Amino acid sequence: MRLLVTGAGGFVGRALCAQASRAGFVVRAASREDPNVLALACECVQIDRIDARTDWTASLQDVDVVVHLAARVHVLADAAADPLHEYRQVNVDGTLALARQAATAGVKRFVFVSTAKVHGERTLDVPFGESDGPAPADPYSVSKVEAEQALATMAAETGLQVVVVRPPLVYGPGVKANFLALFDRVVRGGPLPLGAIRNSRSVVFVGNLVDALLVCCTHPLAPGRTFLVADGPPVSTPDLVRRVGRALDTPVSLWPIPPLLLRGIAALAGRSAMASRLLDDLVIDDRLIRDRLGWKPPFTMDEGLSITAAWYRNRTDADR
Repeated sequence: MRLLVTGAGGFVGRALCAQASRAGFVVRAASREDPNVLALACECVQIDRIDARTDWTASLQDVDVVVHLAARVHVLADAAADPLHEYRQVNVDGTLALARQAATAGVKRFVFVSTAKVHGERTLDVPFGESDGPAPADPYSVSKVEAEQALATMAAETGLQVVVVRPPLVYGPGVKANFLALFDRVVRGGPLPLGAIRNSRSVVFVGNLVDALLVCCTHPLAPGRTFLVADGPPVSTPDLVRRVGRALDTPVSLWPIPPLLLRGIAALAGRSAMASRLLDDLVIDDRLIRDRLGWKPPFTMDEGLSITAAWYRNRTDADR
């Protein structure tokens, strides 16, 4: 089976290309990076931009399945005059253009990687499920909802088999942003004011996510479905920190600072969004992909964190 992976130079894209190649897929990797820099063991093509005007003709030749990872993701301190417009250009218009060209080229299936945050930033009494209505809270999530809806309409018109996958926070070798910052903080040592937090968060190891994506590429019951995917039961922020400490073989000290006080301090510092990610619940119910497709995560959370810790310790200067 021939697979086109967009966003192949990214954190998830690199892992997907590597695993797909090992699994026997013929992989074509599309990325903005120079193919020589990507250093992937598959055919690489360079895409300068992703929007309604992008020509995917050469990239789609002889392709059976597209996994669309490329996106405009969260931009901190976004300086765009109209951030939603910028997200829509890439995540909605660019996605729909690729899918229409894929259908014209005879591609059978289109796997779209969305986000669990299309349901909202936090759960209250029950986990998010695939049938829950959208409640996006930022321009990025809004654009993902709109892309999902546009793909559903286009699939009905063209017969292209569309599968949507909504992961929560993804971690693993190559991770950046907040999860990498957590590893840095644990290694530096010293107490963390997180011991009194009693929340629940779903996460997914990149090895589990790419395994689920490959199942969605081939399983006959996947088309027309949306799937949430996670490592398994959710964890609290303190438990996650302790697990990271064990993976790094580093002792962790957690001080029981009241969450309300943490929220207040974060608000004064202009870091309310970060505080919410540490304090709020965000739990997903991924029984559908397990029950319908028979998928099971190949890695436990502790195994995923150990693999991530090994990468963290062995990073080169270029990775830092």
